[in-house]
Amino acid sequence: MEQIKEILKNILEEKKLIKMVFGSARKKTIPYHKIIIRPIIIKDQFYYQVEYHYKDKVIHENLNPEDLILLCCDFMIMDFKQLNIYAINEDIQILAANPNDPKVLKSKPSKKKVDLSHNKKKQYIIPDNEPCDFLIRLGVSDYNGKVFQKHYSKFRQINKFLEIVDDSFESLDTSKTIKVIDFGCGKAYLTFALYHYLRIIKGLDVEIIGLDLKEDVIEFCNKIAQELEFDKLKFLIGNIKDYASDQADMVVTLHACDTATDFALINAVKWKSQIILSVPCCQHELFNQIKETLHAPLFKHGILKDRFTEILTDGIRGLKLEAAGYDVKMIEFTTLEHTSKNIMIKAVKSKPVATSSETEKDVKETAARKNKALKANEEYEALKKYWHINPTIDSL
Repeated sequence: MEQIKEILKNILEEKKLIKMVFGSARKKTIPYHKIIIRPIIIKDQFYYQVEYHYKDKVIHENLNPEDLILLCCDFMIMDFKQLNIYAINEDIQILAANPNDPKVLKSKPSKKKVDLSHNKKKQYIIPDNEPCDFLIRLGVSDYNGKVFQKHYSKFRQINKFLEIVDDSFESLDTSKTIKVIDFGCGKAYLTFALYHYLRIIKGLDVEIIGLDLKEDVIEFCNKIAQELEFDKLKFLIGNIKDYASDQADMVVTLHACDTATDFALINAVKWKSQIILSVPCCQHELFNQIKETLHAPLFKHGILKDRFTEILTDGIRGLKLEAAGYDVKMIEFTTLEHTSKNIMIKAVKSKPVATSSETEKDVKETAARKNKALKANEEYEALKKYWHINPTIDSL
């Protein structure tokens, strides 16, 4: 162990480290499967950032060199049998089935020194300080592209939305016209952003419809779309429930009130949409339906029952989408300081496996998807029965 400790001390105290990776767990009970360590600078102070990789999350902590050496030794004794060190002057691989008698392999450096600043400027899909026509026209930035301070939270929200779309982009069939419907588009910041991303940045053939009930808003948005020559972006007056279409590749619904979200999801599934992005709002439908005695003492407080109703409503919506063949994630869309309605239901349709040349792996994947959908439906029905509810999403 002293040999490993000496190597770590030399690398860390002399600030030679680029990256360090622990792997090959000693036992299956270890909660994390990998640990990555990098040097960083935060407010002019030098630290090492420890990145714990769990199955479904990553956790960070920042340590000074002295504390880190002790922690790394513990990792090698208790948790991992292998350590790869990438330093400025060399690469070192430590194989330590027995920490007291490790095998140390050294080679020429394979990685270059990187920027250590933890506070470096974030790279947005639509950058700040670069003119963007729709942001200028909507009053988010000036003609030089400088975002107005009072609209910076909206600017971050726009980019966060585009990052989510970009993460799902490969699910879209880009060989044809991509049809998008935005229910309850409002002033349409995100609708314009989506057109800009798909049409101008990606260069795709798109048709986007923004739908809202407010006549003055629709008139305003159509005027801007015409002025910007966004010829395949249209805004219509209409109700989510009654809107008729034959197909949509992507459906967006942000802050549609109460059951309006359900009707948007129902339509999206009916139209076989590949991507559904929904931020629900005002989930009141189940508030008076819940009939369950065990939790009654909690629900006598209206605020607690209201918040639980939000969770239950969106939870069963997610299950219903899974039962319909979607991969569903609940993600934070914006920070709580912007709006408390910040949970997005992101649903991406699982791609069908080609049947003409199915492999054994394909068959297993298809069976796994079917089992996942069946399980989601069973869980949905169990929750309905337990809470004595009849949600609108049931008609999906």
